[in-house]
Amino acid sequence: MSRANQFSRTVSAFAEFHATTRGTASQTVKSLVSQRYLSRTKSKRDGRSVIFDLTDAGRAVLLRDPCSALVSAAADLPATTRTHLTNGLERLLGRVAQDAAVHTFGTCGDCSHVASNESPRKKSRRYECDLSNEPLGEAELTQTCINFCSSD
Repeated sequence: MSRANQFSRTVSAFAEFHATTRGTASQTVKSLVSQRYLSRTKSKRDGRSVIFDLTDAGRAVLLRDPCSALVSAAADLPATTRTHLTNGLERLLGRVAQDAAVHTFGTCGDCSHVASNESPRKKSRRYECDLSNEPLGEAELTQTCINFCSSD
């Protein structure tokens, strides 16, 4: 959930992303909340659903994640190598998802649902998810979304 956008920090999205049942996901998230790694907030959009956010304790645990060494090593690669690696991994994961008939995830910045327009007064660009008709912050463009639709 540390890299998920506002639409994807739910138990349902967690279950889909991790290819598990909602019951298993619910128990996992409940445990993470009880250990204070996640916080629970009612959704402002509909009031029925709940959004989960990473807490400071959760961020501290992620800093010790053994996969962070892999992420750091990838960040040190030359830009063209990173691009080729990213494209190759996306194709592999897309193929695996297609073969398994499961939904793929991606970032808002690469999604066909994202629209942008420039605000002449503020000289800034605004982003919106056309699927949900919700505004997106610039930081959300790099976050994972359950509603991702490839723009290819």
